[in-house]
Amino acid sequence: MKRTLALDTIKHVNKPVLLKGWVNSIRNHGQITFFDLRDRSGLVQVVIENLKQELKPEYVISLKGKVNKRPDKLINKKLPTGIVEIQAEKIDIISQSKELPLPIDTDGHDINEAVRLKYRYLDLRRPRMNYNIKVRAQTVKHIRDFLTAKDFMEIETPILTKTTPEGARDFLVPSRLQPGKFYALPQSPQQYKQLLMVAGFERYFQIARCFRDEDPRADRAYGEFTQLDLEISFTDQEEILQLSEELYTSMAKKLFPHKKITQSPWPRLSHKEAMNKYGSDKPDLRKNKKDNNELAFAWVIDFPLFIEQSEEDFFHGSGKAKFAPSHHMFTAPHPDDIKLLDKTPLKVRGLQHDMVLNGYEIGGGSIRIHQPEIQEKVFDLIGFSKQQKKQFAHMLTAFKYGVPPHGGIAPGIDRFVMVALGETSIREVMAFPTTASGKIAVMDAPSEPELAQLQELHLKVADK
Repeated sequence: MKRTLALDTIKHVNKPVLLKGWVNSIRNHGQITFFDLRDRSGLVQVVIENLKQELKPEYVISLKGKVNKRPDKLINKKLPTGIVEIQAEKIDIISQSKELPLPIDTDGHDINEAVRLKYRYLDLRRPRMNYNIKVRAQTVKHIRDFLTAKDFMEIETPILTKTTPEGARDFLVPSRLQPGKFYALPQSPQQYKQLLMVAGFERYFQIARCFRDEDPRADRAYGEFTQLDLEISFTDQEEILQLSEELYTSMAKKLFPHKKITQSPWPRLSHKEAMNKYGSDKPDLRKNKKDNNELAFAWVIDFPLFIEQSEEDFFHGSGKAKFAPSHHMFTAPHPDDIKLLDKTPLKVRGLQHDMVLNGYEIGGGSIRIHQPEIQEKVFDLIGFSKQQKKQFAHMLTAFKYGVPPHGGIAPGIDRFVMVALGETSIREVMAFPTTASGKIAVMDAPSEPELAQLQELHLKVADK
């Protein structure tokens, strides 16, 4: 007999079914036992007379039985399957479960996060967490479907790449085949997607994993995150804003139909206007700040191309320059301000655009520099040495072979889902996030390698 999911039992009234899943809860009434069976589709009530074996919550079982329609007065309107129950005829225990080290029948907010992360595979059974991960998956599917229909091509770029000074600390990976040399995990696919534009693909996207060794915050996990990476050739800022707005508006309406978009089309604020009016470049434009059913999208544009340099702003610089990139060093200057690069760089506007939602920056992008001479000029202004410039030689070389004007955007998947769901921490929408100390508790990572592994990589750990 083919397995039937709990939710589909309502289609099989008066028919035999085979169900498999977890025992969610049990209620004993003498010779009659009721319990809820849980699988990926939800819950369904099961009833059995004279239960002979011991059943406990979270046991994994298989059962055969008949789907019966409940009497009208016993219908459970809180469950999608509340109009039926399963009259069990045979139950087989597939695997038993010890008593769980944490409750999973609450929202989990009152449980110590360290415990939740240590037993994340149990924490994810929690209905709220299960729902969050499902919404995240639906978000990614919507993005893929939308962009594929718009003639975008999904292309994967390398995870093992080259360390370049881009403003955050890299994670380094030693090379066994080339002793003394290291790969870096990508902070973003920025350079690869620009090289794909040189390659002529014109409309690229990727659900990209990004890695940055920077301190965690409530809206930023330590180590890694996921973003939609999108790039278009022969484009301008207006096309990118309109495409992104159409994508996220359609996604909000489909996945969060109970939530209201505060203003459409989305308001657009210059960086100066946002700072003067709201004191922030990611203003919360909700009419009611306490209303979780409101989605206030906005665009912030006309950022300064540069900010004043400091070691904290841009630690990779030489320390001699006065300027650091406001966004990143590949952002194109506003065409009307190019003449100011040699005179007053701090007055140059960048073609940067930030996507804002409910007071969070959920994505950023720009029109990119495609002229080698302007890229060289920006490198000079941010104080790159000859050695640092050499690290980008592949980009400057590629740009000599016919590069189209191009630009894009990279909204964060984790952060968008967090804000849209009204969660307070990005870890609530990630399956296996790191702790605040950078530890993946469920795997006890990072861990010390074997001596033989270090020797094979020609590495030695210095004494503390």
